[in-house]
Amino acid sequence: MIEPGQIAIVHLTGRLVDGPDAGQIFETTDVDVALEEGIYHDNRDFKPLEFRVGEGHVLPGIDEAVQGMSEGNTRTVVLDPESAYGTVDESAVVTVPRDEIEARSDTTAEVNELVESKTGEVGWIVDVADDEVTIDFNHELAGERVEFEINVLETHGSETGHDVDPADGIGTP
Repeated sequence: MIEPGQIAIVHLTGRLVDGPDAGQIFETTDVDVALEEGIYHDNRDFKPLEFRVGEGHVLPGIDEAVQGMSEGNTRTVVLDPESAYGTVDESAVVTVPRDEIEARSDTTAEVNELVESKTGEVGWIVDVADDEVTIDFNHELAGERVEFEINVLETHGSETGHDVDPADGIGTP
């Protein structure tokens, strides 16, 4: 049984739970799943996720779900926003002058276009008016319930683990 402090090596597949895209895969570490589902990309390195359990390197719901599992176990869990990518933070949705965005980011200010803030945060344009642009800096899955299929491949005792990069979509929000 996996306990906090141990290293877990897992394959994960994340799906949307609600709405018109329910069941759609938004993340997988398994190349076979990616090929099967037609979401494989050459520029992506599909490999198992390795993390030290209980140290907050992955989403809280994944961290909690692997505890008590064993090598070879597969489990599917549905995570509420608080255990996944967080709730929607209205203060992370900002409106800025359109000319400022277009001048600074070399963009034409179109809906769904990605932009970067002066502090390096990435958001996407959700609304464009004649003189204003609204940008959402929340995680794209904030406020969403998600489902993860977790397949434990290996566990190790007290070895040093590899931190998970939060930018990969599975790390902490």
